[in-house]
Parts: sequence; structure tokens; C-alpha cells
Amino acid sequence: MSAESTVFLREFLRTPMRTGALLPSSARLASAVVAPIPRRGDPVVVELGPGTGAFTAAIRQRLAGRGHQLAVELNPRLAEYTARRFTGVDVVTADAARLPAILAERGLPGADVVVSGLPWASFPRPVQQSILDAIRGGLAEGGAFTTFAYSHARVLSSARRFRRSLEAGFEEVLCGRTIWRNIPPAMVYVSRRPKGNAS
Repeated sequence: MSAESTVFLREFLRTPMRTGALLPSSARLASAVVAPIPRRGDPVVVELGPGTGAFTAAIRQRLAGRGHQLAVELNPRLAEYTARRFTGVDVVTADAARLPAILAERGLPGADVVVSGLPWASFPRPVQQSILDAIRGGLAEGGAFTTFAYSHARVLSSARRFRRSLEAGFEEVLCGRTIWRNIPPAMVYVSRRPKGNAS
């Protein structure tokens, strides 16, 4: 087992509802999740719930030194691990629901892309909604929010509620094909053009 997998499993056993998975996401899933990041310019890219850095590495590779890469992690041990592993990434230990304030504290007008590794199906409705509201409030004009869901969890009421919340909160919600080379298989959502208050 890799060092990343060991750290991830340890944190899952400590706080399973916050960590949400036994293993880090695959490179195939990470590639699909970061696809909306522009290839040019200096975008602000925010990652919510970096965990051990599966998406963090893909974001850094995609940016190739451009823009501002911000990672928001609630778990202080995972935040410290990410900061140590990815020097140059702006890592903050905080609740994702504080996203607009975190951006303002750094003088950043908004995020061009928000990438989420959060376990949405594990969250109760108020937590889902407060974070989605923060994402919508933190996106720059023309920005995109990208996240994923495990295919087997689509039948869960919390997963169905999350999909409805996406559709209520964004004018465009695209669902990609199932990525079978991930454990467990997953699909990617890309949402654009936040609506007004969708709570």
C-alpha cells in the first residue's frame, strides 16, 4: 500500500463521514475532474477536500506553474500532509463553507474553477447546501464547479438530493461517463453559471 493510501485509510478510520472513502481517487478520475481548468492564462483554482492530494497533483500538473492553487481542507492532519507534499500550493485548514471569506482574505476576486473531493453523499442536507452556497458565491463569472460521485451511491437519498441541489443551483449541470478505472467506479459532474439563491 502506498504512503498516500495508508494516510487516507488512517483518516477514514478516524472520521469516516468526513473522509468518505477508503482509498484515494485514481489518476483517471483526477484527470476527468480537473479537465475544466483552462490551459491558458492565470486561473484561480480552488480544491475542496484535497485529502492526500490525488486531485492536487493533477491540478498542479494542469496549471504548470500558472495562476493560484488553493486547497481547503478541514482535517488538520490531511492539510498538513498536503502542504508538506505540495510546496507552493496555498493550503488552508478551514471549512469549505467559508470559501468566499477565504478568497477575500487572499485578495482573490473569485475562483475560475472549484474542484471538489468532498464526500457529498455523506453530508446531511444543511451541510451540503451551505457548501454549495459557498461554492456558488466563490465562483468568478464564467467559472466552473467540478466534483464526482460514486456510481453505486447514486441510489442513496443524499446523493439524489445533491444532484437536485446542483440542478437548482446552476444553470448547466453535465454528468460524464462512468470511470470504471476507479475504486469504486465514479462519474464527474461539471456545473456552470450559478443561479441566484437556491436554498
